[in-house]
Order: sequence, then structure tokens, then C-alpha cells
Amino acid sequence: MLLAVDIGNTNISFGVFKGNKIVKRFNILTGSYCAKRLKKNLGRADISDSIICSVVPKATDILARDLEKLLAIRAHIIGKDLKAPIKNLYRKAKQVGQDRLVNAYAGVKLYGSPLIVIDFGTAITFDAISKRSEYLGGAILPGLQISLDALHERTALLPKVKLNKPKGLIGKDTKNSMLSGIIYGFASLSDDLSLRIKLKIGRNAKVIGTGGNINLIKKYCRNLDIIDRDLTLKGLRLIY
Repeated sequence: MLLAVDIGNTNISFGVFKGNKIVKRFNILTGSYCAKRLKKNLGRADISDSIICSVVPKATDILARDLEKLLAIRAHIIGKDLKAPIKNLYRKAKQVGQDRLVNAYAGVKLYGSPLIVIDFGTAITFDAISKRSEYLGGAILPGLQISLDALHERTALLPKVKLNKPKGLIGKDTKNSMLSGIIYGFASLSDDLSLRIKLKIGRNAKVIGTGGNINLIKKYCRNLDIIDRDLTLKGLRLIY
């Protein structure tokens, strides 16, 4: 079985694949990761190989070391040992996060092109893939929780609020006004921005929603064609 790992700024997502099917999935907070938690969550899974995609270099080194100790296998690292096999048209190719290239490749292989991938993670990223399956670039925005935190940290009276569903579009108290602004606001933003990108790459482009917060925001978005929370993990398996 293959262990696929996506290291993000907030969570580390693990997926154990048997063939092309995820048979076990779990997350560990990036800031709380330790070898004991990894061992406990893996249980008795018979892992034969592993592949890692990461945007946190320090965490990559620690996890790769722990996998070698726990499983006696050397992890394959995207960007170092393996590359996402997609043509990258970014002006400075090395600036693109490996997770974005993995998502783009997975999207093309699973759903075709042209394509827009919206990843609702710590940051929100939009990635555009041409009808020729070329990675064109995209947009990067602050994520949902980051935006909520900024409202609290940069104002005198707005409280610290945990990310959740708002009770309605029109907030009846400060907390729900903030949640409404973040959830409905970013849903509307994603709808409009994806439409604008379609005008550039093709009106028939499919829009895929993924990332740790996709299940929270998906019902508020109107232009998502496909929801695939495990897109990055699936992309890692395909590259492997």
C-alpha cells in the first residue's frame, strides 16, 4: 500500500491507497505533528512506499525522517525526487507551490481540461489549466480562518471567532455578521473569479473545489462543478 502525504501550513493530510482507492485517511495539525501521533494513526497498515508533497520544508524533513524510522522506507518528495508531469507556464516556474502543480495534474487526469482548481486551504488558490493541459498560473488569496483572524487582530472591537457556518446571510450579531461576510463573501468571490478565468481559458472549463475547507463552503458556491477533497492525495498516487 502507498502512503500519500500532503503537508500544508495548517494540516498534514495522510491517505493510504490500496490500488487506486483510499482505504484510510487522517489529518494531523502541522504544528502538533509528532512521530507518536503518526504511528498511532497508521496503526497496522502495511505500507510499502510513500510520497510527500509539501509547502512546509521543515515539516518535510521531520516527516521523511520519521517515515524512514517507522516504516524503513525512504519517502519520494515532489519537487526533489519526482515532478508533477505537467507543462508549467509560470514566468518563474520554481515559484509555484508543488501542491498547486499536483492539483493541476490530478485535475487534468481525472476530469480533463480546460480546468480551474480552487483549493480552500490555509490560503485560497485558483489554478488555471489550458485546453492543452498546460499550467497557466492563477491567483492566491487569504484563507477563511486567516481572514477571520485578521478582522480580530487588526480591529479594536471585533472578537476572535472560530470558523463555522453562519446562521444566515444577514448576521444578527457580530459573530454571525463576521461569519456571513467570510463564508458568503468568499463564496461569491470564488464564483465571480472562476467566471472571469473562464473568459480567458474557455467557457467550457470545469471548476473543481478542493482543500480542507471545501466541505464548509461548498454549499454557498454556485459555480463548482466537482467537489474532490482528496484531489492532492489522488494526484500524488497518480504521479507515483
